[in-house]
Amino acid sequence: MIPDVETTVARRLPVATSAESARWLRWHLRRHPWLITVSLCAGIAAAVAALVPVYAIGWLVDAAVTGRSARSIVPVAVVLAVAAAVTGLLTGAANYTISRLGETVAADLRESVVARTLRLPDHTVEEVGRGDVLSRVGDDVSQITRAAGEVIPTVLNAALLVVVSVISMFGLDYRLGLTGLAALPLYVLALRWYLPRSAPVFAAERAAMGDRSEALASSLQGIRTVRVYGLESQRLAMIDAESNRARALAVSVFRLFVRFVGRENRAEFVGLSLLLIVGFLLYRGDLVTIGAVTTAILLFHRLFNPLGAILFTFSEVQSAAAGLNRLVGIVDIPDDHRPVVATPTEFTLTLDGVGFGYTPGRPVLHDVSLTVAQGTRLAVVGASGAGKTTAALIAAGSLSADAGSVQIGGIPLSDIGTDELRTVVSILSQDVHVTTGSLIDDLRLADPRADADTIWRALDTVGAGAWVRHLPAGLDTPVGEHGHPLSAEQEQQLALVRLVLRDPPVAILDEATAEAGSSGAAELERAASAATRGRTTLVVAHRLTQAANADAVVVLDRGRVVETGTHDALIAGGGIYSRLWDAWRDDPALH
Repeated sequence: MIPDVETTVARRLPVATSAESARWLRWHLRRHPWLITVSLCAGIAAAVAALVPVYAIGWLVDAAVTGRSARSIVPVAVVLAVAAAVTGLLTGAANYTISRLGETVAADLRESVVARTLRLPDHTVEEVGRGDVLSRVGDDVSQITRAAGEVIPTVLNAALLVVVSVISMFGLDYRLGLTGLAALPLYVLALRWYLPRSAPVFAAERAAMGDRSEALASSLQGIRTVRVYGLESQRLAMIDAESNRARALAVSVFRLFVRFVGRENRAEFVGLSLLLIVGFLLYRGDLVTIGAVTTAILLFHRLFNPLGAILFTFSEVQSAAAGLNRLVGIVDIPDDHRPVVATPTEFTLTLDGVGFGYTPGRPVLHDVSLTVAQGTRLAVVGASGAGKTTAALIAAGSLSADAGSVQIGGIPLSDIGTDELRTVVSILSQDVHVTTGSLIDDLRLADPRADADTIWRALDTVGAGAWVRHLPAGLDTPVGEHGHPLSAEQEQQLALVRLVLRDPPVAILDEATAEAGSSGAAELERAASAATRGRTTLVVAHRLTQAANADAVVVLDRGRVVETGTHDALIAGGGIYSRLWDAWRDDPALH
C-alpha cells in the first residue's frame, strides 16, 4: 500500500513544474555547446565501435557455414582487439565530457539555489522551516550531483547504443529490424504503467525527507529548551514518525520498481522469441544468412543491458527530477529586490498606522505608530504575543506592512532599495549563529575589509576584548561547531561586535540580550548600549532595565500602542507599564 502522498506537516517552499525545470535545464545546457557536441560525437562513435564484435561473430558464423579456412579468423581477431580499445577510449571520453557537462550544470544550480535562499525574507524561511531549505540544498543537490556524474552518462551512452543497434538491425534486413521494434511497445507500456504511479511517490519522498530534516534540525537547534521542558520523548516520537513516513515511501518506490522490472523482463522475452521465430523463417526461406540472423539476435540481446540501464535507473532519474523541481522552485521564486529610488540622509525611524497579519482576517498589529528620533533609543515592551517582534521585523523591512508605512528619514523603505536598506538597517535577535571557522573570519562577515586593529577596537567597544585575548589563538581561535565553546553571553557579544563593524545608522535589537541569563544581563546590556551609541535604535525589551535606560518607551498590548512616554513619566502615570515595572522589580526571578 502506498502511503498518503498528500500528507504535509508545514508550509513548504514552491516546487517547479517539470516544464519549468526543463526550460531552466535547456537554458543552462545551451551555455555549453562544445561539451554537448563532444559528448554526443564521442558517445555515437563509442556505440558504433561497440557493435563491431557483434558483426564479427555473425561473419564468423557465415564463415563456418561456408567452410572458410581457419586463417581467416586472424584479421577478425585483430579487428576485435582494435575495436575493444577504441570502444574503451571513446566510452571514457564520452563519460568524462557528459559528467563534466552535468556537474557544471549542477554546480550552477547549487550556486543559484544558495544565492536565492540567502536572499529569501527571514519570515519565509521561518514559516517553511529550516528543514525544507536544508533538505533542498543538501539531499536534493547531492541527488542531482550524483545523477549528473554517474546516472546521466550511463543513460545517454545506453540510449545512443540502443539507437545505433536498432539502425544496424534494419541494415541487416528490414524484416529483422521491424521484428526487433515489435518489442518496444511492451517497454513503452511498462513505462506508462510505472511513471504515473512512481512520480508522485518520488516527489512525496523528497518532501518527506525535508520534513524529517526539519524535525531533526528544530530538535537539535532547540536542544536546551527540549531538555528544560522534558520534551525528549515528544521530539523523538516526532522524528520517528517522520522517519517512518520517509521509509514507507522509499519501500513503496522499491515495490513499484520490482513490478516494473517484471514487465521489462517480459518485453525482453517476447522480443527475443519473435526474433528467433522470424529469423528461422527468413533463413529457411533463403532470404537472409544464418550469420545475419545471429547478428540480429545478438544485437537485440545486447540491448538488454543498455535498455536495462535506462529503465532501471529511471528511479534515480525520477528522484533527481523531483529534486530538480524542488531546487528550480527556489531559483524561480520572484525576487522582490527593490531598486534604489532615494537614499536617506537623516535616520529617524517612523512607523505610521502600521497594520499586519500573518494570515488574512487575523491581524497581529493594529494602527501602530511610533517614532525613533535619529540617534535615540526607543524601547518596545509588552506581554508575550503583544506584537513586539512583528513590529521590529516590519521596521527592519523583513516583513511588509499590510497597512500604513515605514520610513527612514521620511523615505519609505520600498524606495530605499533592498541592498541599500541592508546597509542602513541591521537587526539582531536572541537567535545568534556563530559560523564554523576562525573567530576573525566569523566577525569579518559584517565587514570583509576589516583589519585586525579595527576588529580589536570593535571587541573592546562591547567589552569582549578581554576574554578574546585569553582564547588559545586569539582572533584565530576556531569557533562554531567543533570549535572553542562559547557561552550564550559571548555569542551575543560577537553579534554586537558585528553590528559595530557593520556600522549601520539604524539598529533594531529584538530581545538581543535575552539569552544571557541573570548573571551576564547587566554586562550584556552595557555592551548593547555601547554598540548602539549614536545610532537610531529600536529595542524589543526582554528586561525592563533596557526600557528604563531608553530615551522613550512604547507599550504594546494585543497589537496596539497603549502607552508612550519616558520611563519616569510612564511610572508616574500608573498604567500598564507601571504595573509591569512593579512586577519586574518585585520578582527576582524575572531579573
